[in-house]
Amino acid sequence: MGPTPPLDRRRWLQWLGACALVTPGWQAGAQSRPEPGLAAQPFALGVASGSPSHDSVVLWTRLVPAPGEASNPAVRTVSWELADDEGFQRIVRRGTQTTDASLGLAVHAEVRGLAPERWYHYRFMVGDAVSPVGRTRTFPAPDTLAARLRFAFASCQRWEHGYYAAWRHLAAQAPDLVVFLGDYIYEYASPRSGLAPGAATPIHRVHTLPRARTLADYRDRYALHRSDPDLQAAHAACPWLVTWDDHEVENDYAGAQGQEGATPEFLRQRSAAYQAFYENMPLRASVLLHGLQGLASPEAIRLYGSSHFGRLASFHLLDDRQYRALQACRPPGSSGAGAVRPSRCAELQDPTRTLLGAPQEAWLADALGADARERQQRWSVIGQQTLFSTRRYGGDDGPVPTDPWDGYPAARQRLTQAIIEQAPRNTVLIGGDIHQNYVCRVQADAGRPDSPTVASEFCGTSITSHSGASPERARAIMQTNPHVLLAEPAQRGYAWVDLTPQRWQTSLLSVDDPGRADSGLSVLARFEVEDGRPGPQRLDG
Repeated sequence: MGPTPPLDRRRWLQWLGACALVTPGWQAGAQSRPEPGLAAQPFALGVASGSPSHDSVVLWTRLVPAPGEASNPAVRTVSWELADDEGFQRIVRRGTQTTDASLGLAVHAEVRGLAPERWYHYRFMVGDAVSPVGRTRTFPAPDTLAARLRFAFASCQRWEHGYYAAWRHLAAQAPDLVVFLGDYIYEYASPRSGLAPGAATPIHRVHTLPRARTLADYRDRYALHRSDPDLQAAHAACPWLVTWDDHEVENDYAGAQGQEGATPEFLRQRSAAYQAFYENMPLRASVLLHGLQGLASPEAIRLYGSSHFGRLASFHLLDDRQYRALQACRPPGSSGAGAVRPSRCAELQDPTRTLLGAPQEAWLADALGADARERQQRWSVIGQQTLFSTRRYGGDDGPVPTDPWDGYPAARQRLTQAIIEQAPRNTVLIGGDIHQNYVCRVQADAGRPDSPTVASEFCGTSITSHSGASPERARAIMQTNPHVLLAEPAQRGYAWVDLTPQRWQTSLLSVDDPGRADSGLSVLARFEVEDGRPGPQRLDG
């Protein structure tokens, strides 16, 4: 399937403002009298929920303005309802939320005082328009050892690189939770045409949005992604926990440094990107440490934190972008971090270099200790952006990628030591970023292949984003890294986890053809981790 014609920004915005989404299981918005200044279907970007706890959840939507009204300063009052049933005959909570152009017309309704371990339905209203209906849930009470949790984790969904069939299949599985691990958008301008059929990295969809640098650019990019009905269906299916990676701002940025360093221009760009991320995610207002006016602060948004699914699982979500040291031996002005040979980069072994920052490292160690002693959690899940385990390739002085944990070996060893010392009952790391499926044993000493296994790791592939890695290289990595149990770069998809007190089972699911919106789905591999036995075991040979 070749690429679709380029999507002109003006035509796309006009279409978005006029369309009425009709997705199976959703309620279409009423459009008899459009609210002045808003699109005929102001809820064309769908609905979402997130940041769940045992007694609260965040409900999200973002209104679509009429063409030419994006900067209209008028305050909008949006009503919301939360009900036990999809028909809204048994309404549990209702309220109103205001928004305006300074928030991109986004709505974040924090609903509190809910019953634990309950499913709810929700919707929004403005004027005569009614949003699609979303489905959300609360987590079990803190002292409850739940019998089961079914969740998915995913990352990296560059719009041009494929259709979102993976999200369609995920929504149909009706998960309890989605954990998104970064690269929700990509900041690049779109290539103007696809490669020939059969090429390694075809472009399936093309837009004409510019490279994102301003708040308006980032808002448009999120609106482009959220206009996709399959992604909307996944958001409406259940609550999400979310973190970011680099492309929400700029490829391989590190802390306050972009491709040209810590320039005023980059700091303005980063602030704009951070605001757009907050506007478009189901996050609590408390993540804005200094409000919208403080987004240029050294710590602008605190994304790292813990969510507890009763005593079955703790999710410790990390932020490996905002606090990290610059990648080792990165040339000034480079567009990406690249790889280095250890013999030519002494900086790589600097013990003071950090990926998470000292406060986040200390917080995570404390959180793992609380899992072990105070909460007595069965599973401690560390949700982070990239591959944690080492990949040695080409001998001791082979090239080392400097952007993932391989580029921060001292920081990786500190986290491994925290797992050993705090001793949570079962530790599993989940990640993304590299657009490949990896399954690994996490060892006490990454430099000693004979050291004991202390945790398990599943790094999922991308929803759509190309990999660029070859199967031959993946096989070579498996041969020289015995802790790597699976390395597969060719598939796009997501990971599905079926979790009980006794076991963790991961199914790595891949779409048959990223170039088709109606693609089927296949199981690449299944692995299991048994309670009290660190290290994944393959189930399918």
